[in-house]
Amino acid sequence: MLQHFIRLIALLLILCAFAPPAARARDSGASNPRTYLLGPNDRVRVKVYGEPDVTGEYEVDSSGYVSVPLAGRIKASGTTTRQLERAITSALAKGIVRDPRVNVEIAAYRPFYILGEVKKSGEYPYRVGMTVLDAVASAGGFTYRANESKVYLRRAGSTVEEIYPLDAPVLIFPGDNIRIPERFF
Repeated sequence: MLQHFIRLIALLLILCAFAPPAARARDSGASNPRTYLLGPNDRVRVKVYGEPDVTGEYEVDSSGYVSVPLAGRIKASGTTTRQLERAITSALAKGIVRDPRVNVEIAAYRPFYILGEVKKSGEYPYRVGMTVLDAVASAGGFTYRANESKVYLRRAGSTVEEIYPLDAPVLIFPGDNIRIPERFF
């Protein structure tokens, strides 16, 4: 029993060593909506109690804003759902809504992108806890020319591609770009 526990701890330490510092810091990002930062193409569900005309789903546009009736355009990109709640509450309170009670939750995360040596490259919906291999499976699997030992991953908002081994369970996040390289015979 103790040996299993020690092996588990060793495995966790090894996995942490493969993740770069930025990825380790973001690890809880998409899995925890309270710390996840919204970005373009995310969809949020806004509930304003007593105001059915305002309640609904809204998409963060390419400029990073959501347009909410009676509140106007509100900056959403780079904020958490709690921060967006406060911004919508403040905007509604300045208008005709008295004592607005607002709740914001994530309806759908922005998609991830996969290209290279997969059967169907393109844009795919993100699910919490996805790994690179899950993303490859979503894209129909590897082509016969795929290099199945490594993956190139560019995190959302980054300009740098990082190389990861495919035998490690690498988590992906909304907006990430995944590239499966071709193997050399």
